[in-house]
Amino acid sequence: MQHEEYESLDGLDMAARLASGETSSEALMRCAIEVASRRAPALNALCYEQYEPSLELARSWQPRGVFGGIPFLLKDSGLPSRRFPSSLGSRLLNDTKYDIDSTLTQRFDQAGLIAFARTTVPEFCMMPTTEAVRNGAPTRNPWDLTRSTGGSSGGAAAAVAARIVPVAHGSDGGGSIRIPAACCGVYGLKASRGRVPMGPLRGEGWGGMATDGVLSLTVRDTAAAMDAISGYEAGAPYAAPPKAGSYLDAIAQASRPLRIAVWRSAWNDIPIAAEPLQAVQHTADLLRALGHTVIDAAPPAIDYDGFVRAHATILASNIVLSVDTRLSLTGKSLQADDLEPVMLSGYELGKTIPAAEYIASINRLHAISRAMETYMADFDLVLAPALTELPLKLGELSQRNFMDLRRRVSRYATFMAVFNASGQPAASLPLYATAQGVPVATQLIGRFGREDLILQVSAQLEGADPWRLRKPVF
Repeated sequence: MQHEEYESLDGLDMAARLASGETSSEALMRCAIEVASRRAPALNALCYEQYEPSLELARSWQPRGVFGGIPFLLKDSGLPSRRFPSSLGSRLLNDTKYDIDSTLTQRFDQAGLIAFARTTVPEFCMMPTTEAVRNGAPTRNPWDLTRSTGGSSGGAAAAVAARIVPVAHGSDGGGSIRIPAACCGVYGLKASRGRVPMGPLRGEGWGGMATDGVLSLTVRDTAAAMDAISGYEAGAPYAAPPKAGSYLDAIAQASRPLRIAVWRSAWNDIPIAAEPLQAVQHTADLLRALGHTVIDAAPPAIDYDGFVRAHATILASNIVLSVDTRLSLTGKSLQADDLEPVMLSGYELGKTIPAAEYIASINRLHAISRAMETYMADFDLVLAPALTELPLKLGELSQRNFMDLRRRVSRYATFMAVFNASGQPAASLPLYATAQGVPVATQLIGRFGREDLILQVSAQLEGADPWRLRKPVF
């Protein structure tokens, strides 16, 4: 297979060619590795590459799952895999090894997704940009190498946008799938809380805010991946409502006309730049043309400042857990260069947080859930900006104080983490771009458990304005 053909295919296209005998997993893996070798260095999107072992694995691969046996990438998020160490973007956690595969890693394998590397992340996956010191250089946006890929799944988004793979693992605890998808012009769905397994080594992440998933070139690849990886895991603390049927089947069906709320303003009068508002208008126009009822509405009233503090409290507490667990395992004390300054600030903050404040923060997340679900009683979906600004220039989030960072993030990714708090599904849609080609995304948010509706409408929008035809040149 030639590179040009490989780069034109989504994951299900590749699977169809595998099934017909037109190509092999080995040939696809060889293409992926060659494209990665050419493009990944400029982007700094990959780490823990296992090129030769993965090529050997593809050579002996037995076809299985919806994807058959196509190239794939795991995020450097600490998702346990016996094949790949992990660092979470931290020098302190560098080269963490695992003697088991997580439930999700096993499900990716059974879906026919063959990982050959991990993708870069910011330290502890806690930044909406991927510029970890551990990675030696920032991860760059293929649409504009001076801009951020977003984070924390920044390497994954860059790799999909650059056509290294058509689909890659991501995770989202405050926008970490949707922000990089928005920055890099690819599709990213955050699933409902409890939809995707997190075991067996843990039951939840970040107080129930975090979930895993994928970023992809096409909606149908995400739908197929979600069919393969979703489903309750025994012993999990949360369970999403059982899905009614296949997501892949759902996107092929015409939806009824929906009531869709449109948000053009943010909490606390946080300003929204012209380009995101233009993207919202573009998406709203497409939705009307598709027969949906689009209604301008204000977001529900919440204590947004209180939520930002609660989110920061939960993150800082998790930094303490990660750092102290590592130090306990190694028998070492924390050194000056173990953590980046802003994460050291978060660690120090976390050490001061009393138990009552942590519990109050969790309770605040639950209050957000109730406010959002009550609001959604009047609507099938919400359309909102993905980000309040264009993808940031590299270096713009260089704060050294953890709370200053969280406040800045709250004004950039305003419409992201609140839906991690509520547990609702939400997707970033790459339907708009500036004249210079910089992606400007919108976001669809659904009721708890209704990934099917988000995927269905996303597929309609993709058909009306196929973003797959746009490809970065760098």
